[in-house]
Amino acid sequence: MIVVKMGGSDGVNLEAVCADIATLVGAGEQIVLVHGGSHETNLISEKLGVPPRFVTSPSGHASRYTDRQTLEILVMVEAGRINKRIVERLQQSGVNAIGLSGLDGRLLEAKRKETLPIVEHGKRKVLHGEYSGQIERVNISLLRMLLETGYVPVVAPLAISHRHEALNVDGDRVAAAIGSALNAQVVVILSNVPGLLKDPTNEASLISQVPLSQAQEYLERFAQGRMKRKMLGAIDALKSGVKRVMIADGRVEHPLQRALAGWGTVIE
Repeated sequence: MIVVKMGGSDGVNLEAVCADIATLVGAGEQIVLVHGGSHETNLISEKLGVPPRFVTSPSGHASRYTDRQTLEILVMVEAGRINKRIVERLQQSGVNAIGLSGLDGRLLEAKRKETLPIVEHGKRKVLHGEYSGQIERVNISLLRMLLETGYVPVVAPLAISHRHEALNVDGDRVAAAIGSALNAQVVVILSNVPGLLKDPTNEASLISQVPLSQAQEYLERFAQGRMKRKMLGAIDALKSGVKRVMIADGRVEHPLQRALAGWGTVIE
C-alpha cells in the first residue's frame, strides 16, 4: 500500500506521476493519490476577483484564510477541475481511477476551526468565519472497498465537519491521515523541490536522511514555507504507524519510482 501526495505547485509533472502509478498498479501495488491545487486555485481566485489571502500562525506556519467564498472556489477548482483532470490522465494511462473529495461518503471527517489566530505586522489577531479543519477520522471501509475492487482513489483535500459543513484541509496532512489509517508501507510527498533543503535557495543542499527522533529539530532549523506542512505531515504519519515517508521531486521523469528508490528526503 502506497499513499502518494502530489503537490499543487506549478511544475509537478502530472504525466510522469500518472505513468509511474500505472506501472506500479500494473505490478500489483495498491495506491491512493491525494492531490493539492494551490497554484491553480490562486490563479482562478485572482480571475474571479477574490485574491487569496495567506496568513501566518503564532507558531510561524503559513496557511490560506478560507472564508465561505474561498471555500466555494476551492471546491470548484480542487474537487472539480483538478481532480477530474487527474482522473482523466490516469484513465488514459490504463488506471481505473475514481475521483472524490473528503466530503464524499464522509471520507474525511474534521473538526472545524471557526476562528484562526494569526500574526500580522507583528500583532496578534483572530480571524472569524474560517472554514478549515483538523482531520479526526478517515472512512477506512470506503477506501478499502474501492481498493479491493481495483480502483485507484484520487482524493481532493476537502473534509466534512460534524455539523455537515465542507472544510478545507491540508493535503499533506490528508496523505498522512490516510497513510496511517491504511497502515501504508510508505507515504510519498511529491513537490516542486528535491526534498528538505538546508538552504532553500540551493537545490544541491538536499538532506537525504532524517530520523524521526530528530524530525522536529530539522523542521524548525531548515523547513520554510510549505515545507513546514510537509514535515508536519511526515511526522504525523510516522507517529501513527507509517514506516517511511519520502519528500521528493515531482518535476522529474519517473518521480514516484525515483522517490521509492530513495531519491529525496527519507524520514523513517
